[in-house]
Amino acid sequence: MKLEELKEKKITVMGLGLHGGGIGTARFLSEAGAKVTVTDIKPKEELAPSLEKLKDIKGINYVFNQHRPEDFVKADMVIKNPAASWGNKYIKMAEEANVPVEMDSTLFFKLCKNPIIGVTGTKGKTTASSLIFEILKEAGKNPIKVGVSQTSVLDKLNELEKDSTIVFELSSWRLSGLGRYRLSPQIAVLVNIYPDHLNYYKSMEEYIRDKKFIFSNQKRDDFCVINADDEIISRLIPEIKSQRILFSKEKVEKSRAVYISSGAIYANDGIDEKKVLDVSDIKLRGAHNLGNIMAAIGATWAYGVDLAVAKKAVLEFKGVPHRLEFIRELDGVKFYNDTAATTPESAMSGLGSFSEPVVLICGGAEKNLSMEEFSKEAHKKAKEIVFLEGQATEKMVKFIKETDDQFNDSNLIIAKTMEEAVELAKQKSESGDVILLSPGASSFGMFLNEFDRGDKFREAVKRLK
Repeated sequence: MKLEELKEKKITVMGLGLHGGGIGTARFLSEAGAKVTVTDIKPKEELAPSLEKLKDIKGINYVFNQHRPEDFVKADMVIKNPAASWGNKYIKMAEEANVPVEMDSTLFFKLCKNPIIGVTGTKGKTTASSLIFEILKEAGKNPIKVGVSQTSVLDKLNELEKDSTIVFELSSWRLSGLGRYRLSPQIAVLVNIYPDHLNYYKSMEEYIRDKKFIFSNQKRDDFCVINADDEIISRLIPEIKSQRILFSKEKVEKSRAVYISSGAIYANDGIDEKKVLDVSDIKLRGAHNLGNIMAAIGATWAYGVDLAVAKKAVLEFKGVPHRLEFIRELDGVKFYNDTAATTPESAMSGLGSFSEPVVLICGGAEKNLSMEEFSKEAHKKAKEIVFLEGQATEKMVKFIKETDDQFNDSNLIIAKTMEEAVELAKQKSESGDVILLSPGASSFGMFLNEFDRGDKFREAVKRLK
């Protein structure tokens, strides 16, 4: 596809949203000369922050509080919001009217001529993507982040130079679009797969199917960097036709790999084993982040970056916002923001990252995930628990009550706001403790999204005296 093909096209952008993706899409298409209609079921007032960022763009037609059939069947193209299902009735209307349905990810791949390193995983993809970016930056590869955390997508095309390297964080939703058009990145990174988004997908099989699009349309001389320790991913290895680089916390001898052995990370090209760095020198907190680090080393190694350059970038990397992010220390108590832990598994990893006593803030909205193991770990390892309101919290409370008759309504702490949660957690803490926001659940209801939840935690912590 060529950029000129978008000029004068009537294009409907489904969902402006508040994450930044809709803003970037609307801006890019408008600047490309398309006739853009942005449609969103949210009211204008709620979308005010996004509309403010587009106030300099003239000619965009906005439709609030609804989706209208005519905007989908009379368009030349529809851009589907990543979170909208392919079974959405308006998307089906467009397809039945032979209107092409794209996503920001599919348009980007079709228009981009630069090499793309794509990163996916249930958890860790933002940290892995950010570290890949830092390694490439250290190597002078002129990297550009696309879709990483709240980074937008299509408007990044305007920033590309001939020598730019793309680091693209790919959710299962964005991968679903790539799969429809048989697109995969030249270097694919699959960090892990856990149960998630089962309020969106009908089954784990459907979720895994979309994740596989990261590698399923690669060429044989492309690379796929995969977690050999992940049970689900291990079963997918025979399906990968590109060149494989495994990463593991155990030594790997029969494949090109990055692994841990005798307290150090090594890279083995199948002939020579080279030490990259000692694990003890890594500043990034959390044992689970070792997988993200090895994934980043593997991806940049596949791209041709010297291992010494990767080592330097890893040792300087301190993490990303909202992921075990240190906020402040007050009265000997340290506060950490791990709001991006939206699954039970990721919250357990966050909780397991501390040897100090932890006052845990957790719970929230439901994603159709089992909360049993997280409930058990939280009750066992946390000194105190402060819950955020939501159906996931109700599941956790029910399980803990069933297993501990000392846990009842008299000592149950449920906060209605983040400010209240932080105040209650502080009251329960003492010098030497950690107060950790690691929810293990979705944010909707109390917050706009998980980033809003983390921002409100950060603000509440900074207001403490």
